[in-house]
Amino acid sequence: MKMSRISGLYRLSASDRLKIVAENSGLSGDEVEAMKTGGITLDQADKMVENVLGLFAVPLGVATNFVIDGREVLIPMATEEPSVIAAASNGARMAIAGGGFVTSTTQPVMRALIQVTGVEDPYGARQAILARAEEIAGRANERDPMLVSHGGGVVGLEAEVVASKRGPMVVVHLLVDCRDAMGANAVNTMAEALAPFIEEITGGRVYLRIISNLADLRIARARAVFLAEEIGGPEVVDAIVMASALAEVDPYRAATHNKGIMNGVTAVTMATGNDTRAIEAGAHSYAARGGAYRSLSVYEKNRDGDLVGSIELPAAVGTVGGATRVHPGARANLKVMGIICADDLGRVLASVGLAQNFAALRALATEGIQRGHMSLHARNVAVQAGAIGDEIESVASKMAAERRINVDRAKELLRDGR
Repeated sequence: MKMSRISGLYRLSASDRLKIVAENSGLSGDEVEAMKTGGITLDQADKMVENVLGLFAVPLGVATNFVIDGREVLIPMATEEPSVIAAASNGARMAIAGGGFVTSTTQPVMRALIQVTGVEDPYGARQAILARAEEIAGRANERDPMLVSHGGGVVGLEAEVVASKRGPMVVVHLLVDCRDAMGANAVNTMAEALAPFIEEITGGRVYLRIISNLADLRIARARAVFLAEEIGGPEVVDAIVMASALAEVDPYRAATHNKGIMNGVTAVTMATGNDTRAIEAGAHSYAARGGAYRSLSVYEKNRDGDLVGSIELPAAVGTVGGATRVHPGARANLKVMGIICADDLGRVLASVGLAQNFAALRALATEGIQRGHMSLHARNVAVQAGAIGDEIESVASKMAAERRINVDRAKELLRDGR
């Protein structure tokens, strides 16, 4: 049985950690090598993007302690920021006593947007489009018979008249079930193919025909109960609820609140070869969908006095197509998590986002965010100053205790110790 609770993993060397995760997840030698090296060669990179010069590595770590819908999950995270992985692991650990994370998702439906301009009777054009919705869907599905054969394809059509500084426009939304793909290629192909037919129906001119990254129909949700006795007592519960209340109404606080959520979500997205920009854009636009920017998560106190956290965010991720299948490291990371389909990955993203957010709020409510973050940052500073081996922890701990974390102080401590 796969275990996510691995005691003392942070004390081990990187090679020993990888060995444990590989044994836990049944990774092959090639998959282990892909995780160790980044999983991509210069030749492979040259086929993925333009004007390739080399490779840029980002640290890959693993978050522990996650129990999602009763299943223990080790979660690879790619990030350059200290404390992110430790915070996610700590937040997940504190959720275990309350049953871990309980998740749900909607169907994997994405929107293709088609902009129709220059229409004399936009409301009449809208009705003409809706009247031929079935025919439009059929033409779109002809562009991707493989998706249709897997149970996906067009599931609906919307059309609205939108006012703009250039006059009224008819905006058509083609709703496409993308199954286990992120969906950009599928919906963009459908939208482009439909443009001439939409022009024929309306007498207008189509300009934009492209996916919308506001994936408001492709949602992942997670909920967790954090027992008061596990997280520091009733005062901590009240402090987190109070902090949540501010993020629900104040965009200045909500921006930082949601950034903490995305620390975890983006790290998992990157580790699986998915589109971090699409996920970020979707999450932040979803947070502003009511006309004002709000938090993606909410915290409440239940009748037992325990903290209940919940999160809802778009999860436009895939497990087929794109870098997800081309990149050996991404495939290995999906295997570590036991991900079978895009729905599984969406549930993980929501759980990690909630764990990350809870850990940050608890730190703010107790010791302050800087203490844990700076202790990890101190290690990086010690290395910059030339510390090696045991010197790294020694110098970092002294700087953290002094709250003087800079390269000059690290060099002084090294000179004194040597």
